[in-house]
Amino acid sequence: MNIYSYEEAFGAWDKTTRAMREAIANWFSLYYRQKETKEADPCQRVAYAIVSKLTKTVFGEYNATAPEAFGKKVIAAMDKTRKEAVQLAMIGGECYLKPYPEGEGFGFTLIPRNRILIFARNAAGMPTDVGTLEKTTLGRFYYTLLERRRVEGDTLVLENRLYRSLNPDTLGSRVSLSSHPDYAALTESGRLPLNSVGLVQLKTPMANCVDGSREGVSVYAAAAGLIDNIDKNEAQLCGEFDRGQSRIMVSADLLDGEQGLTGNLFVGLDEAAEQVGITIFSPTLRQESYLARKQEYLRNVESVVGLKRGMLSDANMEDRTATEIASSAGDYNLTVMDFQDMWQEALGQGIGLCAELSRIYGKEPVPEDLSFCVDWGNGVLYDEDKTWESYRQMVAEGLLKPEIALGWRFQMPADTPEEQKKVRSKFMPQAGD
Repeated sequence: MNIYSYEEAFGAWDKTTRAMREAIANWFSLYYRQKETKEADPCQRVAYAIVSKLTKTVFGEYNATAPEAFGKKVIAAMDKTRKEAVQLAMIGGECYLKPYPEGEGFGFTLIPRNRILIFARNAAGMPTDVGTLEKTTLGRFYYTLLERRRVEGDTLVLENRLYRSLNPDTLGSRVSLSSHPDYAALTESGRLPLNSVGLVQLKTPMANCVDGSREGVSVYAAAAGLIDNIDKNEAQLCGEFDRGQSRIMVSADLLDGEQGLTGNLFVGLDEAAEQVGITIFSPTLRQESYLARKQEYLRNVESVVGLKRGMLSDANMEDRTATEIASSAGDYNLTVMDFQDMWQEALGQGIGLCAELSRIYGKEPVPEDLSFCVDWGNGVLYDEDKTWESYRQMVAEGLLKPEIALGWRFQMPADTPEEQKKVRSKFMPQAGD
């Protein structure tokens, strides 16, 4: 029996609203679409530019570490996917990292928002029942692996189903997991003592502007309409130049048999030569009007997304003051810091989840200390060297413990007495305990 719907295959209803489904599809379309249509030309690739520039800045000076070897291994594994994971979260509003055993530690696969169905969420917005999709091809067949993860009390229930089809747009019929070598080792069902779906969630920090739900939204969700207008404006501008080419209109019989007179310059009219004559048509281009409109759209996108003035538009336009440009730089840095916090939160989730899985699978011993530190480097809003000097001055004046200042300087946690003791033993040997 052929199955045509994911919800039918899972036997569950996706709680995502229709408005959100349409928005998610549009966000991915804005990012990936490349083909020009009669109405729009996406050559500006605005969505791609936004995501690319933000990601590069977020991880420009990034460095993460942990005091224990276990945490370092998890961070190293997550770092292999961090840029792609953050990009997918920015595109679709959410992205999930799925840990799997690999050697002595764990590896991570990515699940973008358009490859996961949310059947239930808790009050905090975390999924408690999901279905994920993984598509592959083998020979002339298209395979789709469906995995359902649902929480029942303190237990995670897993279900795997494999479907095969000759058409990439349908699921086809259900087949054995052994039908595909990549899935032969999987079991159709299983249970783990976990009180979560076992996924690391990356969720964008913006409030939902589509339906007001707890769903994450794309970084350019509020600017989707502006991006559509930019693409339409680009198509109109290109059409203006195409139509602006000079034409010489003559009778069609004057062009018969002549070489080099047909093409973009000469246009033959099916009239007699004495009635048509030769007419030159050279329309005036309205380039400045179209470019001015495009610049206004781009500046509006920068304002809505929280980008620095000039990242997409021309920052030196006469109608933009230095104060406005400087203000936009501060907004941009705050935007970057929001996404840095998003990844830092994901690191904490990943280390905690891998610790639970390591205990379940009986892998390497899990240390009690699962702390980690992230150094994002110098930013626009603060200077690391100046901050260090301020800390030193506060220590000298007795306003701050030296352990806290040293912990900040060398990316070591120093909040608890135990953590401060570790700082003293490493950097203050004469201080004793």
